[in-house]
Amino acid sequence: MPCFTVHIRDEWLAVPCRDTTNTIRWLGHEALKRYVKNKPDNGGITAVKDTRFVVRRCQGLGLLDADDTVEDVLEDNDFVELGNDRMHLKYKNVEPSLSAYREPAEYISLDGNTLTSTDLVNLGRGLYKIKLTQEAERKVVQARELLDTIVKENKVVYGITTGFGKFARTVIPVSKLKELQENLVRSHSAGVGNPLSPERTRMLLALRINVLAKGYSGISLETLHAMIQAFNASCLSFVPEKGTVGASGDLAPLSHLALGLIGEGKMWSPKSGWADAKYVLEAHGLKPISLKPKEGLALINGTQMITSLGAEAVERAQAIARQADIIAALTLEVLKGTTKAFDSDIHSLRPHPGQIEVALRFRSLLDSDHHPSEIAESHRFCDRVQDAYTMRCCPQVHGVTNDTITFVQNIINTEINSMCHFFHCTQNCSTTNFRGETISGGNFHGEYPAKALDFLAIAVHELASISERRTERLCNPSLSELPAFLVNEGGLNSGFMIAHCTAAALVSENKVLCHPSSVDSLSTSAATEDHVSMGGWAARKALRVVEHVEQVLAIELLAACQGIEFLRPLRTTTPLEKVYDLVRSVVKPWIKDRFMSPDIEAVHRLLLDQKVWNVAKPYIDKYQTEYIPESRPGSPTAFSLEPPASPRKRVRHE
Repeated sequence: MPCFTVHIRDEWLAVPCRDTTNTIRWLGHEALKRYVKNKPDNGGITAVKDTRFVVRRCQGLGLLDADDTVEDVLEDNDFVELGNDRMHLKYKNVEPSLSAYREPAEYISLDGNTLTSTDLVNLGRGLYKIKLTQEAERKVVQARELLDTIVKENKVVYGITTGFGKFARTVIPVSKLKELQENLVRSHSAGVGNPLSPERTRMLLALRINVLAKGYSGISLETLHAMIQAFNASCLSFVPEKGTVGASGDLAPLSHLALGLIGEGKMWSPKSGWADAKYVLEAHGLKPISLKPKEGLALINGTQMITSLGAEAVERAQAIARQADIIAALTLEVLKGTTKAFDSDIHSLRPHPGQIEVALRFRSLLDSDHHPSEIAESHRFCDRVQDAYTMRCCPQVHGVTNDTITFVQNIINTEINSMCHFFHCTQNCSTTNFRGETISGGNFHGEYPAKALDFLAIAVHELASISERRTERLCNPSLSELPAFLVNEGGLNSGFMIAHCTAAALVSENKVLCHPSSVDSLSTSAATEDHVSMGGWAARKALRVVEHVEQVLAIELLAACQGIEFLRPLRTTTPLEKVYDLVRSVVKPWIKDRFMSPDIEAVHRLLLDQKVWNVAKPYIDKYQTEYIPESRPGSPTAFSLEPPASPRKRVRHE
């Protein structure tokens, strides 16, 4: 018999439905009857039949018509919510965007040593489920056996048989060790703000599982398997984005993550939407985790929120940095710039890897012998000697961004596979046997990812800073030789005038966001934790900076493609024409003023999906693998290195 879970105020009620031809109105009345029956004062409801209400799905918050039949609009065990003017809909402001989730069929095996930032982002996107390697399971069991020995022998060990922080010297009786761990999770669930998105919460949970899979935390295999089951079912705790100082790990966010897993607080799944955690777990056939000694501490101590958000930031930064080179190359074509600044001989004299790589990409897109350009030919013999820095210095500016991204990615990947939990069962590096010793260390401190993500924000911002200046050159007729703001009938039409203002606003906002959060520290926990990293804010603002960079470059790409319209019928190089065609597949040329935000959003989506890179990459790869000789067309600055001919001596004839 179908059964539905109905949320009314703070109660969740199971309502069986023998006849699925009953209406949604009937379902609401049945739920209200059960609600009133359980309340001594009838819950303030005097007459069920006279009570006005609306019914919404918990997932997506779609409003259900009261006259629809249950079988037409609901499936067995769906979650719905009743509300009216006095019974507000509790979760309406936190509904996540992940509504089209499809359960993945493939798995990633976690061992705590081999996960990458790319893997983690893909796990967040719901592309894989998780399982443990056999070796990881063996290590987890071995570490737990050592911890159980500590408890049986009544040893005094911090976090297992003692309180936490300032209460480290308070010994806890064995009978209350489970309560100790539960209280830890509850009390530390003190975050505020909007919840992390489902994608980011999945990353957070996956990364915590990966760290515990190393086998040094003392977590039981039973608990770790329960976490994996929750991940694979996409049962995701409500994790507020604010509240970590990144010192003893990300205590507040990870506590909220653990709170849902023990059946408390709120949780979301594609099946239920937002609901009380115990009901979401029950809907998926799962049971709340029952914490064993030390397991609460094992679940909440580490830098996983900083690192998981950092993984997304660095992956997106890498994607937009590659595409920034393509966009800048297209702008250079529209502004009739020269490719001489990308000559390999120049960059071999200052051989930074990123600089060399960016110059090579420019040559692969603009090389006149490999990819003839009618636009380039049209100004081949002009008298311009050099271009502005925003074009000429792209290898130097974009290059250091690329090198910084590589540096940050190495740190994030190390952090992803590191044991950040402050207290662990230590293993002898030369053998596979545990030393049988517990050590309190400081691997929980978030300074490494915090500093790295501050570096990332500063470096990737420069892509937007230089892009905005190129957009200014495209829009300014005195610099571009194009119509003002890239539109005909200027005055009647404003064209890209305010799109450029938007780019300038985002660049200015980034300048504030690039102030390093990791230079700050506030002593916490009664001076026990007297130096902190502020890595949580470093990660969140790095993501905001990257998003702004993507949007600024989307505006430049739109402007460059619009500039191409005024150079027709001349064509640019083959790869850049492919980029132009891609943009025109989602945004038509700007003939007269229209609503511009959707155009920016559409091109931003192309960049997020890396479609600009995917279009140009085959041409870049081909150029690099075929070792085509570098073309060096003549220019006004060329001169001969041959020594001047000696003047002939005049011979006197007698």
